[in-house]
Amino acid sequence: MDAFRLRTRLVTEGEEDSRLAPGATRSADAGPRAEAEPDDYWRTGYERDYDRIIHSKAFRRLKHKTQVFMNPEGDHYVTRMTHTLQVTQVGRAIARALSLNVALAEAVCLGHDVGHSPFGHTGEDALSEFVEGEWRHSDQSVRIFEVLEPLNLTPEVLSGIRTHPWKVAERATTHEGDVVKYADRIAYLAHDALDAMRAGVLDPGDIPFNVLTAFGDPGREWVSSMIQAVIDESNRQSKIIMEPTKLEAMHELRAFMFEHVYLRPEVANQQRRAKEIVRDLVSYYLEHLDQLPESYQHPEADDLIQVIDFVAGMTDRYAIRTHDELFRPRLF
Repeated sequence: MDAFRLRTRLVTEGEEDSRLAPGATRSADAGPRAEAEPDDYWRTGYERDYDRIIHSKAFRRLKHKTQVFMNPEGDHYVTRMTHTLQVTQVGRAIARALSLNVALAEAVCLGHDVGHSPFGHTGEDALSEFVEGEWRHSDQSVRIFEVLEPLNLTPEVLSGIRTHPWKVAERATTHEGDVVKYADRIAYLAHDALDAMRAGVLDPGDIPFNVLTAFGDPGREWVSSMIQAVIDESNRQSKIIMEPTKLEAMHELRAFMFEHVYLRPEVANQQRRAKEIVRDLVSYYLEHLDQLPESYQHPEADDLIQVIDFVAGMTDRYAIRTHDELFRPRLF
């Protein structure tokens, strides 16, 4: 008896018609890439996208980018990379339960945050001061994969990445792309609360009663309950959505986290300093364009876009170190 059974791309694609839900995205129906390329013998197009993202430099930088706590000293605090891996796990669980294309959902989840600036949403707010409207990390994630570190991803993956923030009204072009909206929020609310408790910012008794009633104890129960609420209601309504009472509890938890963790008075000085660093760096490089790395010099983009590309791509520690080198007076 043979120990193995080979699985080619054609085998996987051939099985999807019977294995996937009617509303799932078939790998064989993936939209055209910006540059045509031959199919892979072993992997579907979405599996290739997942692999390309996880091997990218932008993905590697996430390990030194803020999730909630800037430059935490403890080893167990969530970083932007561990958050991304947690989002991918949640997205996989939802997609698998609904018989969606798991590889597509995972690829979108894996790439959704690569465009985040240093210092998380604080850095995003600082960059927004330089542009008309709002600077969004989701748009920057797509720009990274299309221009700065072009990976020639499928349009379905790029759509899911671009539309994942809740403030973006546009829906993704696939159900799998819509999954990341919920996977992202489930992951960050559950683990940010645990980090806040670990840091002594929150006490378990502080959590709103309605949240505990809806989702159980913080941690594993929250993740499982929220995932289940998405699976059940999505199956009922044939679109990716959370059960209304659970969704209301999740909104209440998010509002609570903003008041007691993300925007608490104790972090105001830290956030102000982070914004100053980002502002100073953008202003400096606008006056010293010749100091931009060659990989960020794109003649088709204006000066501000090139500078923001560079600063947004910095990790927290690189931004701090570069700012110190440029603005702190030297003793010798």
